[in-house]
Amino acid sequence: MSIPADSLGFLLADISRLMRRAYRQYTVNPIADTQPLTLAQSRALVYLSRHQGLRQVELAELLEVQPITLTRQLEPLAKAQLIERRLDARDKRAYRLYLTPAAAPQLAAIAEVTERIKQQALAGLSATEADLLNLSLRRVRDNLSPACLIEACDEPS
Repeated sequence: MSIPADSLGFLLADISRLMRRAYRQYTVNPIADTQPLTLAQSRALVYLSRHQGLRQVELAELLEVQPITLTRQLEPLAKAQLIERRLDARDKRAYRLYLTPAAAPQLAAIAEVTERIKQQALAGLSATEADLLNLSLRRVRDNLSPACLIEACDEPS
């Protein structure tokens, strides 16, 4: 038995791949006028904007990368003074990550690019269809989140 190409998993993976490709096609956010931010660096900035003060290991878990990989992604951001590492007051071996004011224009540029990609991706859908798609995808995400894997998630949150 073969799995159809339009099965949920394949469809979501394909859409994710195409959105990453579209993102890479844009020149986004120069770091110190030398190179654009990578998609991974952009994701790190966006996650930090939502969760200021995370430890590096916590951010690595959210991004699903190894801590050493994240460290390499963060170095250019720190060098460009987009983020700062502060010693954790409770654990002197750990650092907490914070955005600097210089990150604001970078986040605005990321938002602009992601909005363009969203418009391209949702072309041909009515506002109601786009809202329903968003709601449905959130429910799928919530159903697969760790809390839902442990508990029954019959009711939407």
